[in-house]
Amino acid sequence: MASVVVRGLDESVKKQLAAQAKEHGRSMEAEARDILTKATRRPNIGLALMQAAQEIGGIDDLVVPERTDVARAVDFG
Repeated sequence: MASVVVRGLDESVKKQLAAQAKEHGRSMEAEARDILTKATRRPNIGLALMQAAQEIGGIDDLVVPERTDVARAVDFG
């Protein structure tokens, strides 16, 4: 397992990390590990939108209007 050393951390950040770790019943190292792990696991936007839709009852009744416009080419001239 890799190790990371963080230098120059503001004292207020360290105090907040310590308080948060105490609140969660774990060490500062474990708290920092959890924060970093969650921060590097970016959610898939499609899955996040699907989950949000499911939480409000789905999208079965969503009306999607038919497109009637025609795509136009860009004129750079």
